[in-house]
Amino acid sequence: MQVLLALFYGTASALPKLMAHPTAVESFDRMGWGSGAMYTIGALELAGAVALLIPVLQSVAAIALGVLMVGAFIVQLTAFDGQNAATPLILIVPLALIAWTRRSHNTALLRILRRG
Repeated sequence: MQVLLALFYGTASALPKLMAHPTAVESFDRMGWGSGAMYTIGALELAGAVALLIPVLQSVAAIALGVLMVGAFIVQLTAFDGQNAATPLILIVPLALIAWTRRSHNTALLRILRRG
């Protein structure tokens, strides 16, 4: 499941934003956010996709991507009249499952951060 989500976030979600695909540019212009926000969100999604594949970061990555999906849900409701609002909600479910099942990795991550 993590590999599939990483592939989705890396290719279907982050890549169009980072490559300034016309549909992504149009969406961010429609929201009034511009290219800076588009590139930032694309970079966050790509970082989350990579982190989903690194055991010690999996739980944190799932939580961070889940927070992005809450934001995406709100944006879909407010800027796009609910169009595609179900997509972020659907993605939150496996992200929450990953965050929960990999939560023991958070202790290891804290240990690493305290050593550094």
